[in-house]
This record gives sequence, C-alpha cells and structure tokens, in this order.
Amino acid sequence: MERVRRSRMGLRYDRARQQILARLDTVPRHPCLMYLFRPLLILGLFGYVAAVTFAASPDSAPKMKAIVVHAYGGPEVLKYEDVPRPEPKADQMLVKVIAAAVNPVDGMIRSGKFANYFHTTLPLTPGYDIAGIVEKTGPKITKFKPGDAVYAYIGLRDGGGYAEFAVATEEETSLKPKALTFEQSAAVPLVAMTAWQALIDTAKLSAGQTVLIHGGSGGVGSMAIQIAKAHRAKVLATASTANQDLLKQLGADVAIDYKKTKFEEVAKDVDVVLDSVGEDTLVRSYGVVKKGGFIVSLVAQPDQAQLDAHGIRGAGLDAHPDAKELADVTKLIEEKKIVPVVSAVLPLSEAAKAHEQAATGHTRGKIVLKVADEPKS
Repeated sequence: MERVRRSRMGLRYDRARQQILARLDTVPRHPCLMYLFRPLLILGLFGYVAAVTFAASPDSAPKMKAIVVHAYGGPEVLKYEDVPRPEPKADQMLVKVIAAAVNPVDGMIRSGKFANYFHTTLPLTPGYDIAGIVEKTGPKITKFKPGDAVYAYIGLRDGGGYAEFAVATEEETSLKPKALTFEQSAAVPLVAMTAWQALIDTAKLSAGQTVLIHGGSGGVGSMAIQIAKAHRAKVLATASTANQDLLKQLGADVAIDYKKTKFEEVAKDVDVVLDSVGEDTLVRSYGVVKKGGFIVSLVAQPDQAQLDAHGIRGAGLDAHPDAKELADVTKLIEEKKIVPVVSAVLPLSEAAKAHEQAATGHTRGKIVLKVADEPKS
C-alpha cells in the first residue's frame, strides 16, 4: 500500500511539473525579465505543487485511534489502529467519543453473518451507541453546536462508534441526559430504541396492560422493563437465578426464574410478549397471549400459522435510529424512571475482550468501552 501511495504521489507531482514547465514558456523572453523573474516563478510554483501534492496524501489527514475489522471473523479480528479521522458531511456532526457501548448485533456484523443484509463493506469500524461532545458540525446541522454533550444510535450500516471520533446525523442524536455519565449514556440509545419501538410503536402497549419480557436482565430487556413501567403496564420478566434481584430492582411486578420455573406456568393471558430469545421460548410464548394480543420478536419472524391458531398478532422488529424517541427516553431518564444497567467498562483497546463477554449471552445490561476521560464540568 505504501508503494502504491508513493507511486500515485509521484504521478501527481510529474503532471504538475509538466504544467509548470508549460507555463514557463509563456514568461516574456526579455533577458532581464528572464533573469529576475524566472527563478522566483519556478520556486513559487514548485512550492505550491509540493504543498498541494502532500496535502492530498492520506498521511497528512488528522489521525485517531479506532477499532478496525479488515476480515470478518471472531473477536480476534478487532484491531486497535491509527486511522484517518472522519470528516462530517453537510448533514452530519463530528463527535468526540467519550464512550461507546457493545451490543449483540456488533458481533453479528463483525462476523460477517449479516454483511449482505446490512450492506457492510470492509474495512469497517463497529459501534452503534456513542456518547460524547460535538466537535464540528456540517452546514445543514441546526439543532446542535460544538461543545454540546450528546448521545446517539448510529445506523447499523455506517457504524464507526469504536473510535475517538465518529459522525452522526440529527436524526440519530439527542442531547445527553444530565443525570447520567457519558459511560451510562452510551449504554442507552440502541437498546432504548429497540425496546421503545417494540413495545410502544409495534405492540401499542398501554397503561393497565400486561407484558411478558423474556431476557429481562439483558440490554434490551432491562430497558424494556423500565419503559413498560413508565407507561404504567404490569410487567412479568424472565431471567436466570442470579438476576432475579435485578428484575425486581428494575421494577418487574413478577420475576420468573426460567431455570426453576416454566414461564407459561406463571404468565397467563398477557397482552404483549417481547421475545429476545427465539426458538423454543418463542414457540411456547404463543399460548400465553390473550386473544387479540401481540408478540414482538427481536430475533425471529413469528409463525403466522401459530398466530392465526391462537387468534393473536405478531411481528419481527428491525430497530432504527429516531431522535424524537431518544429525546422521549431522555425525559424519562431525567425523571429517574429509567436507569441504564452497565455491567462492565473496558478501554477501547480491549474491544475484543468485550465481544468475548457479550458472546456468552449472559451479560447483565450492557458492556461499555471507555474511549476518553469524562470531561470536567
């Protein structure tokens, strides 16, 4: 790559040199003028060309630390490298990242499992949850300014959160909750949008209804419990024995230990089921929903035959960034109705270790990568 880069620079320089020599032919041929001005013109033009040539070199662009994937695979493909800092487009802002969160989908994208679905290309920098400070804004950005503390759910196609700087649009971003640290804030956007869009937008959960949340101690589940309670619903949630206390702390009305009790023995005639497990858990969930109720799955498309047989409705969910909904979540956080669960904070350079932990499927809440120190207030 270095040889190719230098070759391209040489070609640019040669072309510029030829242009200069051609321009020199237009200089007046009077001996005195030639003697006085030709050397100055040569020095000036060659200096200009050198500046332009080397300014076009990638090595001259501001650098940053980032996690880069050059080949799809396991956590070991996450490389900590120096890369060019991104430049925001007209509708983007450059954010100095203080913290970025790790989600299960990060590992799926890293592995290449959903490369075609998300249209990802290599090399790529993962990371879709960030919290940081606005560094620079494009001309079309009107809601934010440099110095603003923000958090964002960056679209899965672009990513870029595992880095010292990332770009985001206004449609992905909200002001950071004042009640949270940057590390806590980074743990919110993607899981909050997923839970909100599943329960509120898709299933239309309302006050007085009952919802069964599978995987209540995970990132989405822990957020879903709190969002459902904020909307005055009754919440039943499942988790392992070790996480029963957490379910109650989050506000679950009924905590179900799936290692000791079949959830269908406790959950009866619920209005909504939020499934983040799939397979047998989804199959057994059809029977606990009352007629006219709703199943939302984050990992599979509900079986239409089963839905019809039980007289219920259902849908899979692909969450997306939504700044307005993120702002609504921010209000609930400021009202102390939502508190993110962060189980571990690791430095950015240990992203591979964070992915190994996330791959176990037993992470309590979220794992967060520390990119920079929290700014002093």
